[in-house]
Amino acid sequence: MSDLLPKTQEICRLFEIKPARTKGQNFLINEKIYNDIVTAAEIKITDTILEVGPGLGFLTAKLAHKAKRVIAVELDDQLAHYLQTGIDSQAIENVEIINEDILKFNLGAHIAATENYKIVANLPYNISSVFLRLFLSGIHRPESLVLMLQQEVAKRIIASAPDMSILAVAVQYYAVPEIIKIVKSGNFWPEPKVDSALVKFQLRPKKYLEERDKLFFRLVKAGFSAKRKMLKNNLASGLKKDPVAINFVLKKCGINPQARAEELTLIDWQKLFAALAPFML
Repeated sequence: MSDLLPKTQEICRLFEIKPARTKGQNFLINEKIYNDIVTAAEIKITDTILEVGPGLGFLTAKLAHKAKRVIAVELDDQLAHYLQTGIDSQAIENVEIINEDILKFNLGAHIAATENYKIVANLPYNISSVFLRLFLSGIHRPESLVLMLQQEVAKRIIASAPDMSILAVAVQYYAVPEIIKIVKSGNFWPEPKVDSALVKFQLRPKKYLEERDKLFFRLVKAGFSAKRKMLKNNLASGLKKDPVAINFVLKKCGINPQARAEELTLIDWQKLFAALAPFML
């Protein structure tokens, strides 16, 4: 399982790299899982890959071997310096190391607006939701994403009714997520306290304008505003609409007026939005 542990520890010792839990620096030490990530990404020789959190570069090297080019964005100065040194020493020409915060990354400066790209990332747990919102709803969206996420977050993302959440609705609105495999904590060093999951996201075709998306999520947020209350009460309160009218619309959409938000499927939300959108402008 830990076939890369000695090498990982030796690199960290030589370059005085001290993994920080606050930065989500738990290095994957199982080469088979690196191969699983590459396989899941379905990389073609013409692909541009945006890698987030390249760490010590084990995955970067595999991606570079498969893709046309790899843009590896690393927040940690020390890791970025180590990666750049490694790339330069091996004369690898299709990898670009960017020492930046991915949440502030200027995508357009590195990938043309007409260029397709894929994302591969071992994300720090604390930025997962923000990262997904940024890249799933952005103007220049990737073709697909393959992400290592906290297992609990992954399960919330792929949930179905009656266990939906705002996160599940939001992600499934833009993409079709699938858990490829569960990755136990022992596959990382230092070992985290929780297991992870490898998740692939296939993007849905972009159909709506930004303003329409904002209206849709205004509806969803209103529906989830008070977890213990029935959906009709949350919607009436959040949208400032007559409860009787909301009750009528729910029945018209084939939704039980006694339902709670987590019981609705994505299709239910879309039906509800189609009925209520004209009155939300």
